[in-house]
Amino acid sequence: METQNWLLKQAATQPNHLAIDDGKQKLTFGELKERVELVAGKLNLLTPGNAVGLLAKNDIESYCLALAVISTGRSIVWLNWRLSDEELRRQIKDAKLRLCLVDRNLNRTMMATNKVFMEFKDFFALEAKPVNLVDTFDFDKVASIMYTSGTTGDPKGVLQTFANHFYSAISSALNLGLKNTDEWLCVAPIFHISGFSIVMRGLIYGMTVRLVDKFESEKIENILVQEPITIMSVVPYMLKKLLLQQQTSHKHYQNLFRCMLLGGGTIDLVTLQQCEQLKIPVVQCYGMTETCSQIVALSAGDALRKLGSVGQPLFSTQLKLSSKNEVLIKTPALTPGYLNLPKKLPAKEVDGWYKTGDVGHLDQEGFLYIDGRLDDMLISGGENIFPQEVEEVYSQDSEINDIAVVGKDDPEWGQVPVAFVVGKPQNSEDLIAYGYAHLAHYKVPREFVYVEELPKNASGKIQRFKLQKRLD
Repeated sequence: METQNWLLKQAATQPNHLAIDDGKQKLTFGELKERVELVAGKLNLLTPGNAVGLLAKNDIESYCLALAVISTGRSIVWLNWRLSDEELRRQIKDAKLRLCLVDRNLNRTMMATNKVFMEFKDFFALEAKPVNLVDTFDFDKVASIMYTSGTTGDPKGVLQTFANHFYSAISSALNLGLKNTDEWLCVAPIFHISGFSIVMRGLIYGMTVRLVDKFESEKIENILVQEPITIMSVVPYMLKKLLLQQQTSHKHYQNLFRCMLLGGGTIDLVTLQQCEQLKIPVVQCYGMTETCSQIVALSAGDALRKLGSVGQPLFSTQLKLSSKNEVLIKTPALTPGYLNLPKKLPAKEVDGWYKTGDVGHLDQEGFLYIDGRLDDMLISGGENIFPQEVEEVYSQDSEINDIAVVGKDDPEWGQVPVAFVVGKPQNSEDLIAYGYAHLAHYKVPREFVYVEELPKNASGKIQRFKLQKRLD
């Protein structure tokens, strides 16, 4: 199946509608098409092969480069600039990249000895004529490749087709609704699916995307107050910072604002009540790189009634639980596989259902609650314990800034939970008593180890295996 190049479609049907704004430049869809045609000409001069690596920040240059790559029939390999040089080398080698374009602010020492890299300033200085963009996008063609976070091992390159992006965007529109005034604020890095999915929605919907390169609560608040933003994607940390900022400034977002789309975790009762008091609707969602973003969502209207739930499957998603309560899904947004790992996806499927690795439960109305990761689960005295549940309870303690729970081998119970804590030290007996008041006794950590920080990967996810090694 083919579809008309989404950029060409929007440029033909609404050339004067604002497509992209990064706070410094603005381009309509008509202007964007002309800019991308010129960038595509420069790209073709370099004959980079079938895929181009991008080490990019949230700005118009990066946006145009991304569209030029897919509009010349190539695939984008998104590279995370937070990674170490060694991690980047492995991914560049795995993707067999001949060209990696690097934002002017992301210069790396390894670039001096690696001819694969080319800085934006040198690329945009190339003299080339505009070229015609591909007329159509093949639904089965890989548009983008993103490497998973790698909390337990080496990252894997997730293949994302045009069909994956399209069905993800359509499901999101059916969930949130779509208005001709919509403008989506994107502060999530575009090398993450949470950011790039907004870019692709913008092309499919004909919607304005407002790019911001760094999250700063005061700056974001000013945008929400002064500009016609209707939707913003956030993680819990961002939302809490914005609430604190608003409680200080007493400013109100402009009337067009429709909702915060929250990923990366559910919302706690106190934060939810603050949002309701400030009239900030929050739509919580669940998804992954392998599904091109959200596949399950909880409406703002159900948030209090279904506290802790991530919601119900979106229109194109089927969901059920395995005998071990693992979340299994079917969706046309699901990746066709992993780069150079043809056996990996079949190993994660059972009877056509994709095994997410997340463990959860469904209530009587079919709302999904995520209990934790299957590979994080520990068993104590025959009882299953999911660290995420324990961490969420202790995160309500104002003296705890960050917490991670792992299992420690125990001769009597098999394993017992141990908590690594960042924050003001407290008496262990008090922390245990707090746990007993909110959790089954077997779920309460037996030890609390205070550390300056928790080991996390470039995506901010806790690397539990490193904490586990400290207990061995």
